[in-house]
Amino acid sequence: MSKPIVAIVGRPNVGKSTLFNALAGEKISIVKDTPGVTRDRIYADCTWLDRPFTLIDTGGIEPDSRDVILSQMREQAQIAINTADVIIFITDVRQGLQDADSKVADMLRRSGKPVILAVNKVDSFQKFMPDVYEFYNLGIGDPVPVSAAGRLGIGDLLDEVARHFPEKKAEDEEDDRPRIAIVGKPNVGKSSIINKLLGENRVIVSDIAGTTRDAIDTVIRRNGKEYVFIDTAGLRRKSKIKEELERYSIIRTVTAVERADVVVLVIDATEGVTEQDAKIAGIAHERGKGVIIAVNKWDAIEKDTKTSSKFSARIREILSFMPYADILYISALSGQRLPKLFDHIDVVIENQNLRVATGVLNEILMEAVAMQQPPSDKGKRLKIFYMTQVAVKPPTFVLFVNDKELMHFSYVRYLENRLREAFGFGGTSLKFIVRERKDRE
Repeated sequence: MSKPIVAIVGRPNVGKSTLFNALAGEKISIVKDTPGVTRDRIYADCTWLDRPFTLIDTGGIEPDSRDVILSQMREQAQIAINTADVIIFITDVRQGLQDADSKVADMLRRSGKPVILAVNKVDSFQKFMPDVYEFYNLGIGDPVPVSAAGRLGIGDLLDEVARHFPEKKAEDEEDDRPRIAIVGKPNVGKSSIINKLLGENRVIVSDIAGTTRDAIDTVIRRNGKEYVFIDTAGLRRKSKIKEELERYSIIRTVTAVERADVVVLVIDATEGVTEQDAKIAGIAHERGKGVIIAVNKWDAIEKDTKTSSKFSARIREILSFMPYADILYISALSGQRLPKLFDHIDVVIENQNLRVATGVLNEILMEAVAMQQPPSDKGKRLKIFYMTQVAVKPPTFVLFVNDKELMHFSYVRYLENRLREAFGFGGTSLKFIVRERKDRE
């Protein structure tokens, strides 16, 4: 089951980024006093009371005028309503209740989504509590006083948020159909791919019950097997600001990737691979999803004998962190190689769920260690006692060693390459956890 999505909404300078950083536990967003400076990362994986969730900072309001602020706040609220399971609406006790707060509160209230009202900059409960009561006038429940900068009231706020997380449903566990998210920059042909697949296979299209996002899930049946495609295309409202559009598409990507087993990253052949593609690919890689790279509009470029190898080399260079992902050259327009997408999906899902017996793993480990000695530091050498697989999706391995500090990432990469040589694991990242165990000698 996917993690709940929690979105932060609020006016400029009420402390959205500061709260985001406080909840995420690290400085991720850039925090400055100049409004509109949130330019950095906009999502983080968090956990509260053993419940993991994805936190999103909707950000992006440039305060040119009162009208612009309000229209952009409404847009920001709409993003949160469309994508989030729980919304944190943040206000400022020092600025007091503003007209823009009331108008956005009306929108949030009508959405039917759970909204937690956070009143920020309450550095002293004794001093500011009478001012907090004013925010009851918004009519969206009890205000939670917090100080994002001082880390006060954060636990109470998260308790309220966690109360609204959806319960794990039995049907979620029983639904073992592969879920495939089609992701990529706007206008690379994501919807066209799904429409072509639908047209070719003439199958059921349905809204799956319990889908809270505005991405529509499409069920496609092929060779008697059903696949659920999650489409992140079709931004509901075109923003004049390119950055806002990019932000919205990344938020949509995070929510879709969260729910998927396999992610198909669509790259536009006419544009080539870009840093924005790398950013989107990174979201899937960090979350340990299976990945396929689909280069669309391949029929639209002039080719010679070296075109595909040059293009592949460029992709490998920009997406160097995921050498395991296969590259498929397709055309949504003509349908070229599209049926192969299902074969790739099946292989990736098989590899994501591959389990290797501990005995076999340790044979590979012993061979690898014999061929290349583990690193040493100041006369002390790393000893790897044994390795075992503890999870799938992605395949996760625990290495028991004498000293974690001696385990250099390059040696982990070496062991990963040996595992891939032995078992393939195409299309999926591998996760390694290093644990210390005292040498019995």
